[in-house]
Amino acid sequence: MKIQILPSLLAADLGRLGEEIARVAAAGADALHLDVMDGHFVPNLSFAPDTSALCRRVLPEGFPINTHLMMTNPDAYGRRFAERGSTTVQFHLELRDTLNVRALAAELHGLGVRVGLALNPDTPAEVALPYLDCADEILCMTVFPGYGGQAFIPEVLPKIKALRAAAPALDIMVDGGVNAETAVQAAGAGANAFVAGSYLFRQADMGGAVADLRRRCEEAFATA
Repeated sequence: MKIQILPSLLAADLGRLGEEIARVAAAGADALHLDVMDGHFVPNLSFAPDTSALCRRVLPEGFPINTHLMMTNPDAYGRRFAERGSTTVQFHLELRDTLNVRALAAELHGLGVRVGLALNPDTPAEVALPYLDCADEILCMTVFPGYGGQAFIPEVLPKIKALRAAAPALDIMVDGGVNAETAVQAAGAGANAFVAGSYLFRQADMGGAVADLRRRCEEAFATA
């Protein structure tokens, strides 16, 4: 299974946004991760659909944009991000009582984008199991979403192991506090995709850091 490294634009220098977006592709990353916050589902605001369009204009043709909707109404915005260039749209299963998960997944698949289902740190793996058949990836948050730069929550590792056991062929992504040490822990538990914001954007040589993180995770995943 391919190891994927995704720098999170939330940690970029927003005063040089176009340059920072281009830097991600030049570094050899597998995708750009876009954190979208609505001020309701999480206590912060961030990017809009037009940010996805900007990323698409700057990035090389076909370069993936992985968009994480931390919103109470992803069904109102998933299409807008897909139409503006996002290639994966992730939304949260904590909304399952107010959101038709399968209908939104089907709509997004119909638009030609991949579907990711996200779980907060305190949401058990069992919540995702009924929906594995309509997902292309599962995102395990390793911090409580809303702000960058938080510390990795190791108590999520058993959940990653459980999801990998239930879905051996599914991409399992982690996001939050990811660095060279915590990524190895997550890879050893079975994760194969890693969102890293502050850790990668603060590197003078992002390309070297991406390559090093990939190597470490490949080695750890091989033992998972």
